[in-house]
Amino acid sequence: MRAMVYDAYGPPEVLRPADLPTPSPRGDQVLVRVHATTVTSAESGMRQGMPRWGRVILGPVRPRKGVRVLGLEFAGDVVSTGPDARRIRAGDRVFGFTGFTLGANAEYLCLSERASLTILPEHVPYAEAAAAVDGFTTAWHFLHRLTRVGPGQKVLVIGASGSIGTYAVQMAARAGAIVHGVCSGRNVRLAESLGAARVFDYTAEDFTGSGERYDVVFDTVTRSTYAACRPVLAPHGVYLPTTGLINNVLELRTALTGGPRVRTGMSVRKHEALAELRDLLDRGELRVVIDRTYPLASLAEAHRHVDSGRKTGNVVVTVTAD
Repeated sequence: MRAMVYDAYGPPEVLRPADLPTPSPRGDQVLVRVHATTVTSAESGMRQGMPRWGRVILGPVRPRKGVRVLGLEFAGDVVSTGPDARRIRAGDRVFGFTGFTLGANAEYLCLSERASLTILPEHVPYAEAAAAVDGFTTAWHFLHRLTRVGPGQKVLVIGASGSIGTYAVQMAARAGAIVHGVCSGRNVRLAESLGAARVFDYTAEDFTGSGERYDVVFDTVTRSTYAACRPVLAPHGVYLPTTGLINNVLELRTALTGGPRVRTGMSVRKHEALAELRDLLDRGELRVVIDRTYPLASLAEAHRHVDSGRKTGNVVVTVTAD
């Protein structure tokens, strides 16, 4: 099968095409022919071996054999199943998240039917489904499970035009919250169209001096800090960063102070969020923002665009033509 692999940490050029054996499903596994996947900032970091603590999983010096094929989000068709698979059948359209097994940057992907995947409605394009998985489920976990954002609350989304932020703005607005966003000036109108009532252009203004107070500050790109956001948090507001080891310490410390809190949500549960995502896509009630689309052979170019820090929404990679 066609795949893109990397044998060393480094720039996008470390990615190269390879012909690998097609896996065979065993037990409750399913074999998915991948139609679409994405490139996320997380995979860019993995390719570079960053952060360095991540090499405990990926490999201390170079990527270990089991993670040489990147790719977290996917959508495709089930080709065959193992003898113990019961929930998913050959011929089903599916989409989901590979987790630490990675592997979606290839023509075929094999994983347990109990993994983070679900049935894809017939009318939903593969590219849109793949581009929605990680961003939506992460936003859902932070805004629904951790904080349960509701009507009348004020929510600030930092990185409102990114792969997580575009879903966070929509989700908070759907919940009845007053949503403000932070992004570059070229994406202000996009954030407003997704439901943001006010958008700060970070290249021209500092949201911390706005005089606003928020019940929730969701930093989807971790470009700010709890200390910087503390002045705009309501007395019992919550700061939600998606990464950063120091924030784990702050979560414990702020839980004891009785004031604004840090919540990190280290373990993002995908299954329940995927069911909600499937229903929203089925009803056409979620906007999926796709910046650019690349063929699998141009994966290095897709990574280069993500590395630039200028992507809007999601970067899709087509593996097999629809």
